[in-house]
Amino acid sequence: MSAVTTTPVGRLRALGRAELALLGRNRSAVVTALLVPLALPFSVRPAVDQMDLKGEGLSVGSVMLTAAIGFSLLFAVYSSLVSAFVARREELVLKRLRTGELGDAEILAGTGLPAVCVGFVQSVLLTVACVVLLDAGAPAMPQLVVLGLLFGLFLSAALAALTASVTKTAESAQVTALPVLFASMLGSGIIIPLQLLPDRVAAVCEFLPLSPAIRLISGGWNGDLSGYDALGAVLTALAWTVLGVFAVRRWFRWEPRR
Repeated sequence: MSAVTTTPVGRLRALGRAELALLGRNRSAVVTALLVPLALPFSVRPAVDQMDLKGEGLSVGSVMLTAAIGFSLLFAVYSSLVSAFVARREELVLKRLRTGELGDAEILAGTGLPAVCVGFVQSVLLTVACVVLLDAGAPAMPQLVVLGLLFGLFLSAALAALTASVTKTAESAQVTALPVLFASMLGSGIIIPLQLLPDRVAAVCEFLPLSPAIRLISGGWNGDLSGYDALGAVLTALAWTVLGVFAVRRWFRWEPRR
């Protein structure tokens, strides 16, 4: 191995490049990561048009923007990474990587790097599209939007690693990912803004893993997030981040499930 790739950055770059090549060869993964997040936001447009958004100070453009970013987090990052982690584990790739210079955190980060980068770029492009095509306006507090996106990318990757731990085969990855997908789409404010849910339901949904990230994105864009609410969302996201790191270190499986 060259001197360049013996540094942490070099090792991550090499592993990420290899993982990107593998991702490109998997047609179903490419469709899930690239096409599904682009199509789903527009498929829910009729439902969004029926919502009473003005009463909550929301607009169709801002709700569609939040939905677009949320779908990108779920499908470009979470769903594709569940399949990637399981496939690499079952092929003994992860086990072999652990015998080399790479640490556990580097292996997971390198494996997830292409999907996270795709999710980030896709979120930016979808945001621009919503601003131009749907008149979503400009973000009132862009720092909260960026912070929410970063939290969302990390938590989506952590959730993928945990889901992979309970998934036996790559073929069953799409099935084991469904509970998180449905719970997040319906309860984290991706399809239905939490402001439109009954108070008790919304209070419970606020504590789902991706809810604080989506709240920061939506509230940061619309400017309807008070300092107290923003702090609460950040602290909740940080709590999930710490819990996610602990859970992955404790329960992630490196060898095939038998």
